[in-house]
Amino acid sequence: MLMAHPAVLRNLIEQYETLRVLHAEAGSPQARRRMDDIAYTLCVSTGTRDIDAALIAARHQLPGARPQDDSLLAA
Repeated sequence: MLMAHPAVLRNLIEQYETLRVLHAEAGSPQARRRMDDIAYTLCVSTGTRDIDAALIAARHQLPGARPQDDSLLAA
């Protein structure tokens, strides 16, 4: 499996989290589409099928991630 560059993953995570904080899923069609596109890209980049798993996998691929760090599972 190809691995996405950590800088790309970090950027995707930041974009997704920003849109989530702004409640883009309840916003304009363009904002929802952008959020869906980022979620899809994260899933493809991490080999997962849902956004929660993709975010966890992406964070674990970033430099400095610790294998036993369960803080990534906190909501």
